[in-house]
Amino acid sequence: MIKWGIVGAGNIAHSFSKDLALVNDGKLVSVASRSLQKAQDFANEYGAPNAYGSYEKLFNSKTVDVIYLATPHTSHADLSIAAMKAGNAVLCEKPMGVNKSEVEQMVAVAKENNVFLMEALWTRFNPTIKKVKELVDNGTIGDIGYLHADFAFYALDRDENGRLLNPDLAGGSLLDIGIYPIFLAYLMLGMPKDIKASANFYKTGVEMQCSMIFNYDNAQAILYSGLNSNSEKKAEIAGSEGSIFIHPRWHETTGYTIEKDGESTSNEVGKRGKGYVHEIEEVQECLASGKKQSDSWSHQNSLDLIEIMDSVRKLTGIVFPFE
Repeated sequence: MIKWGIVGAGNIAHSFSKDLALVNDGKLVSVASRSLQKAQDFANEYGAPNAYGSYEKLFNSKTVDVIYLATPHTSHADLSIAAMKAGNAVLCEKPMGVNKSEVEQMVAVAKENNVFLMEALWTRFNPTIKKVKELVDNGTIGDIGYLHADFAFYALDRDENGRLLNPDLAGGSLLDIGIYPIFLAYLMLGMPKDIKASANFYKTGVEMQCSMIFNYDNAQAILYSGLNSNSEKKAEIAGSEGSIFIHPRWHETTGYTIEKDGESTSNEVGKRGKGYVHEIEEVQECLASGKKQSDSWSHQNSLDLIEIMDSVRKLTGIVFPFE
């Protein structure tokens, strides 16, 4: 039985805990929040025996096999490093860090302390995404020439001190949701050789929409993220012999449609729970087999992803006050 600890008791931690309850051989045993009351309420809701009013207490508690870190972006590096230095395995919510130097530090600390570390890029383990990756890799739609992915929702009515609109919390669309379209292009096409990008900013100073073109030798990816409107959230991967459409919302999809030889076939792949089940199982399999990183989403993958995001930020002038 893999014993889980959760750090941060916000919305995503609730979604994760509900999915953890569906997983065999995994159990939530410890919860930490800056508020002991919040941690206790959370622990009671999901039947966890231990609640802590400080993150450090959980890190040093020796009660868990792995910690899921679900706090805002800006604390990912510091908290992951503190957890790993105390000997804990860590699943860190995406983005792993706010820039590449943070992620490099995290990877170094994981190696120094010989502990497991993975970025919680749950879409990588989505059964449909895995299937689509397989189809692309085995040439089902020929040579990929075009990829399109977007992710946007309206959020300008949210609290300006909240994580999405607050520059001090590394707010904006890029790190929060732009990471998904970027991830899809990277997963299917690898590192782009050239990037073009353009962004618009909100009055709080965070970027509120970002368009990107990734150039490859024989392909282009057109990507978008935004907080000032909705978008379709259907992803398209087109090749010389056909196209695959990942059903919306593609980052947590349950199916895809393939268009080839004048025929359109819709495939329902499904998923378990909200979709966190699959990433949880990956972590548990890695821990059970003694791996320190996932083969499907490795340290190098996380470093590549943040390197691309740093490039987009440089091109568009996205800077956070604390950097």
